[in-house]
Amino acid sequence: MIRDVMDTHTHTLASGHAYSTIRENAAAAAKKGLELIAVTEHAPRMAGSCQAIYFQNLKVIDRHAYDVEVLMGVELNILDEKGTVDLTEETLGKLDLAIASLHMPCITPGSREYNTQACLNVMKNPRIHILGHPDDPRYPVDFRAIVQGAQEYGMLLELNENSLRPGGSRKNARPQDEEMLKLCMEYQVPVVIGSDAHVDTDVGRHELAHALLEEMNFPEELVINRSVEALKHALEQKRARL
Repeated sequence: MIRDVMDTHTHTLASGHAYSTIRENAAAAAKKGLELIAVTEHAPRMAGSCQAIYFQNLKVIDRHAYDVEVLMGVELNILDEKGTVDLTEETLGKLDLAIASLHMPCITPGSREYNTQACLNVMKNPRIHILGHPDDPRYPVDFRAIVQGAQEYGMLLELNENSLRPGGSRKNARPQDEEMLKLCMEYQVPVVIGSDAHVDTDVGRHELAHALLEEMNFPEELVINRSVEALKHALEQKRARL
């Protein structure tokens, strides 16, 4: 069993379609024995989510709750093939962590080449640390190029628990995850597991992701969730590219 002490992808009421608070998520994390969570609200282009001022004022949030470290971040929307996202560089500089994802309401799926280029260009930004749920079949990508890009630009690739759940919006994502993980082993590129929780009871739920990693004999040393130190080292390495 791979050691897992964190959840790097959670949402609260502020995202507009999630149902718990920061402290409720932290309490749920503590109950499950996690050491760290990241609160990653949807960025402004997602309908119903918070505006830029929300992310500019995160200094008021205590970074510890219920003995759990709390990182305050964002799940950005990738808006085009140039890797444009929906917060400014100045605002991104105030955050502890940033995920960038392709979301249906914010970017129309393009060709495999277009989607791949959008992801590769966002990876170049040293203030963006994780490529969120790259397994969405609605956005086909060249996974070899994605994994090579992650290696070149120090980007973490997310294994998203929500993608693997039956009934989710990213239907039949598992084959994409399998392809990504095989290439990550080939290129020795780390992944990070995120629940993508939209309610506190889903915080730290990584069962399907763990089952897939075990089935594929994925090495623990390539799973960032094994330690807070591994995550912080990865974030520092990315920021060092500024």
